[in-house]
Amino acid sequence: MKAWADAFLTALAALLAMTGTAALGLWAAHAGDLPEGAFPAVLAATVLAAVGVPVDLTGSAAFIASASGGITVLPLSVSLAGALTAGALFLRPLRLHAVVPAAGLAWRAARTVLCWLVLLQLLRLPARHSFTLSTGDNLLDSLGAAFGAAPVVGFRVGALPTAGYGLLWIAVVLVLALAVSRRAALPSRLVRYQAAVRPASHAVLVLLLVYCGLGLVAGLVSTVTDGHGRDTLAVLLLGLPNLAWLALGLGLGGSWYGHVDGALGLPMPQALAAVLRTSDSRDVTLDLTTLTQQDGRAWLLTVLAAIALVLTGVAAARRSPAGLRRWQYAAHLALAFAVAVLLIGLLTRITASYGLSLLGLGGTGGISLQPELLTSVPLAAVWGALAGLLGALPIRRK
Repeated sequence: MKAWADAFLTALAALLAMTGTAALGLWAAHAGDLPEGAFPAVLAATVLAAVGVPVDLTGSAAFIASASGGITVLPLSVSLAGALTAGALFLRPLRLHAVVPAAGLAWRAARTVLCWLVLLQLLRLPARHSFTLSTGDNLLDSLGAAFGAAPVVGFRVGALPTAGYGLLWIAVVLVLALAVSRRAALPSRLVRYQAAVRPASHAVLVLLLVYCGLGLVAGLVSTVTDGHGRDTLAVLLLGLPNLAWLALGLGLGGSWYGHVDGALGLPMPQALAAVLRTSDSRDVTLDLTTLTQQDGRAWLLTVLAAIALVLTGVAAARRSPAGLRRWQYAAHLALAFAVAVLLIGLLTRITASYGLSLLGLGGTGGISLQPELLTSVPLAAVWGALAGLLGALPIRRK
């Protein structure tokens, strides 16, 4: 029973951490002012979106109106809060042992996964709501109400996507937690690999958290100076890693492509919005060059990334066992950083679209942001290898 209680508490604590972060972020984003008591439903949908579950938008208005669309975006501040909580609680008992049986570790993970999936399905139940929209024309609104054709837009989350994406999320979190931990016990067959994986993985995790910390400091300064403190706080509580890790990828020479058009958009820095804003849904390239054209200070992202990576290489080398060859330092960090940039690209993807028509009148909007992984991941491996070589230099002189 204790094992099941530990698994349940791990899953519950992670979900509560995500819910608390999302609630504060949505409050700062004025979601508390939504009509028809929608805040609890929006909160549940936001937490599920942070796990990667797509939120479907649906709508209808009898025979003369329709609405459709969807949102796929991870509020990574919420995701990170849950991942750090789940990882820390899952690893805590493993730090008391030198090795653990593979079967025991698998059963511990399976119990945590099962409890997590059950809780997600319970959270899915309130994650649905509908809103009656106004066309902006009093006559059309009156006709819609009279004939039962008032445009109604809602959102919902499916059971199968919740199970599938929830399983993927918790599995990735637990595997990464074991990979980055410095002291958690592993099965004896995996102990031989920890020297190659853990020092570099832990150093890269610290790098990602440091970038979030720098973004948090910049955001808090902005809340005091720009006069839009509550909106900035909403971005920090919902999407801080989205922007911080995007800045890291851009600083390394990575690129994304996408667009922002119409009335639908997400809070984002002015320079970023200026690059992506189009009038015809045409995708444009987002990289350091296009960003620098909007804000000349963007080149500093490369300087920051280079300094941070060298320090990451030093940290990885210092935590690695003695006797490694220089190419091994480079290979370990190259692999760890390539995986990190792959995850950054996948996690910072955004797809949000919405359409509404009523008697031929209506509007559309959308935002799309997709990574160029075929160039960003190999480039990250090169950066990681170089950082590993430089980080090993002071170690080799000892």
